[in-house]
Amino acid sequence: MNTMCRIAIAFLVLAASSLAAEAAGKPNVLMIAVDDLNNWIGCLGVHPQVKTPQIDRLAARGTLFCNAHCQSPLCNPSRASLLTGLRPSTTGIYGLVPGIRDVERLKAHVTLPQHFAAAGYFTATSGKVYHDGSIKPKDRPKEFHVWGPAPGMPLPPRKFVDTPDKMRAVDWGVFPENDADQADWKIADACIAQLQSVPADKPFFVCVGFRLPHVPCFASKKWFDLYPGEDGIALPPVQMDDRRDTPEFSWYLHWKLPEPRLSWLIRANQWRSLVRCYLASTTFMDSQVGRVLDALERTGRARETIVVLWSDNGWHLGEKGITGKNTLWDPGTNVPLIFAGPGVSAGAKCTQPAELLDIYPTLIELCGLAPREGLEGHSLVPQLRDARTPRPWPAITTHNQNNHGVRSEHWRYIRYADGSEELYDYRADPHEWKNLAKDSRYAEVIRDHARWLPKVNEAPVPGSAHRVLTREDGRWVWEGKPIDPAEKEE
Repeated sequence: MNTMCRIAIAFLVLAASSLAAEAAGKPNVLMIAVDDLNNWIGCLGVHPQVKTPQIDRLAARGTLFCNAHCQSPLCNPSRASLLTGLRPSTTGIYGLVPGIRDVERLKAHVTLPQHFAAAGYFTATSGKVYHDGSIKPKDRPKEFHVWGPAPGMPLPPRKFVDTPDKMRAVDWGVFPENDADQADWKIADACIAQLQSVPADKPFFVCVGFRLPHVPCFASKKWFDLYPGEDGIALPPVQMDDRRDTPEFSWYLHWKLPEPRLSWLIRANQWRSLVRCYLASTTFMDSQVGRVLDALERTGRARETIVVLWSDNGWHLGEKGITGKNTLWDPGTNVPLIFAGPGVSAGAKCTQPAELLDIYPTLIELCGLAPREGLEGHSLVPQLRDARTPRPWPAITTHNQNNHGVRSEHWRYIRYADGSEELYDYRADPHEWKNLAKDSRYAEVIRDHARWLPKVNEAPVPGSAHRVLTREDGRWVWEGKPIDPAEKEE
């Protein structure tokens, strides 16, 4: 071995030792992601019957953000935003593809797990944290030291519900018989094994992503038995003519989707069934959160571990006449967000607006890492110390280019790409039933919220597809097909 090689090796060893010494004593992080979980968790008190005892116990020992919102009401752009610290209007990622490393300007962008790895943390993931398929196998070692399994949902021999779109995954019912056959059980197993094997000499950043209650909403009979039969299931508050004062353009954000409209659920007598399945699958997922939290306790490192739980987007169950996500209203954007652990107040609830984009800078500050320039979120540490601390920033959700929702503590303002608007006052109208945008008395409220609209509105990046709305030759185009208003499905 020549002298230069010896010097290079010595330098690398010294750098690694220095990094390990710097990381010593810093808190660990356990990040729990949930797929399509809206605000139906017990501690938020939105649905009167939902049972989430494990998420509730996490909230009881930490801070719960009651007014937290996703950056996009769709899996891939939401997760890409959270993990890069950039808004969808900045990344140009609006659809289910492409992934961040397929976008030229994001190929070398430092993600949240990469920042922790660079600070001396051991990093690992299992389940759905990045959107499925968004990171190619060759790139996975660059994102986490360990990339664990992410099994997909099991499917029965045939669909339980013959939905209009026929998509195999849009289904709900009692399945499988054995909980251990569920994807989320296997994902919890993988995370538990990882927690049991993390290095003892460095802090860890471990992520786990659960799939339920994303469709198909499956759970075994024991979880259904926790809820009354369908006649006793509480439906979400719905006003049947709710869309009468919303812009026609609001339909374009979810023009053709595999998730059925409320009108079909009513005709097919499936509305209560879907709500019950969503609740049962949520409670099963919650039990797997509990398994992971129990495993963390068994490691003996729970007291020095920050736990953050979030959902990537909300989900409608009949509100505004639809099911699914892809909207800028509260059912599509309001998500659970909980922090617990060192530096976090216990048993606190914050009503200030928060964004998933805030997770990146918050974890940096809580763990004492070097800050990163260019992050578009803001640290929540002031609210984690005192939940009553005001925030000057609203939460902003984007779905496709130039469509934004701005959510403050008491208001929601929406501006669509065609210039149409909505405004709701949550103190008088918590269900968003009365659009105030055309009432001149609220002009100042609109101006105050409109000033927060993103100044950068990148066009969809090359390769964008699935749930993508564009403007081409003077026409609005949904997933490559021009929109014909006469074909609207209500």
